[in-house]
Amino acid sequence: MKIGNLTVENPLFLAPMAGVTDWAFRTVCAKLWAGVTVTEMVSSRALVYQDKKTAKLLRKNEGSLCGAQIFGNDPEIMARGARLALEISGCDFLDINMGCPMPKIANSGDGCGLMRTPELAQKIVEAVVKAVDVPVTVKCRLGWDKGSINVLEFTKRMEDAGAAMVTVHGRTRSQLYSGVADWDAIRKVKAQLSIPVVANGDITGPEAALRCAKWTGADGLMIGRSCFGDPWIFQQVKAALAGEEIPERPLLKDRIAVAVEQFRLAEQDHGEHVACLEARKHFAWYLRGVSHSGFYKQQISSLTTMEDIYRVAKEISRDLR
Repeated sequence: MKIGNLTVENPLFLAPMAGVTDWAFRTVCAKLWAGVTVTEMVSSRALVYQDKKTAKLLRKNEGSLCGAQIFGNDPEIMARGARLALEISGCDFLDINMGCPMPKIANSGDGCGLMRTPELAQKIVEAVVKAVDVPVTVKCRLGWDKGSINVLEFTKRMEDAGAAMVTVHGRTRSQLYSGVADWDAIRKVKAQLSIPVVANGDITGPEAALRCAKWTGADGLMIGRSCFGDPWIFQQVKAALAGEEIPERPLLKDRIAVAVEQFRLAEQDHGEHVACLEARKHFAWYLRGVSHSGFYKQQISSLTTMEDIYRVAKEISRDLR
């Protein structure tokens, strides 16, 4: 698979997710066979106004191709923001978010709100493509709601504007993350475009990934919420797509060791306080489905120091299986 001039050896994408795919988690996923990662989305306007917190979100991870994702609805600001995002991060490509369904984003005309203004979305891609010398990609949904599904027209505009790849989440903005992803629609997008198409939505494990790949014909697969606490999903999907035996997830003590490594990386990136706040949700995700873990999830909800993390991790590894 090619994204412009980039060769993608392993077309398994970690979805960009605000508050989740920070540098630490992306680094862990890249080590466990996510072939392409994308930063959390950042505001192009905030970049232009030199907001330091926004710039920190753009740290590039090693071990995979890495894209910087920006959002906004002004072509000139987006072009300037794109240049800044790449200067700050050194990322391999620039991704434009046209799929975020959250009201504060979409209702302002950003994210999935751009699917209501396809002409403006096309101008944004044209401006960004002219402004940067790396491939520009777009992530979108099926449309605003069930009555305005326009993904076929929209993605054709993106291709015409110079996008090197599109990722389609098979839901509308109004669905958020409910219901079933429409892989039929992604299949139709793939059939009409000459640029690569990445499928996103309901890729919950290796079996679902195989079905999605076969049905949609997509060039790549993007995994989102299914990797929460389970970065080994990339390893499993990679094996399934290659026709190899699907590896079991590691033992709990080994999974906890990976979680602790993620939190150590987060401490390096954010400092102890923020790392512990992030660990509260990530640590609980690592314990999903683990019997008798309620007692430790309670402790996890009030982590305040790295020593707390080390202590709880040690006790979990000792007491749970």
